Amino acid sequence: MLMTRIANLFRGFLSLFISGLERKNPEALLELEQENLRKQIGKYNEGLASHAGLCERLMSQTKKLEAEERELRAKAGANLKAGNRDAAGQYALRLQTVTRELEENRIQLKQAEETYQNLLKARDVAISTARAKIENLKSSINDMKMKQAMAELAEMSAGMITNIGGAGDTLD
Repeated sequence: MLMTRIANLFRGFLSLFISGLERKNPEALLELEQENLRKQIGKYNEGLASHAGLCERLMSQTKKLEAEERELRAKAGANLKAGNRDAAGQYALRLQTVTRELEENRIQLKQAEETYQNLLKARDVAISTARAKIENLKSSINDMKMKQAMAELAEMSAGMITNIGGAGDTLD
């Protein structure tokens, strides 16, 4: 109990320290956000590439099973016409198995394609959110620089002589 309170207190002080540093150096915060965006894009693209590989594998399996299904249908039909019922039965059993596998692959492929599209949308949303945050930081930095420049101008103008002595003034 006491250790968690001390840990929370330490985290709080560390957070205040880091927040102070971020306020003093907003350019560093901007660079950090840009680096985070680069890493996030890399991770999303890596995940998308592996998922695209899965989709490609399912597509090639589906095409292979479709070709095998056509071949088995033709063989079963030819053997049935020729009167080879045993061979036709064997081909028909294999055809049922292939048809079942083909249907499962089509369902998996459809789900994988939907997941891929959802991953693309999630990546785009994350990127647009990060870009908006970066643009906000950039505008905040520009506003801060503008306010700093205005403050310096105000300070300089306060130090300027605003009145030059009139006819009755002396050098004193």
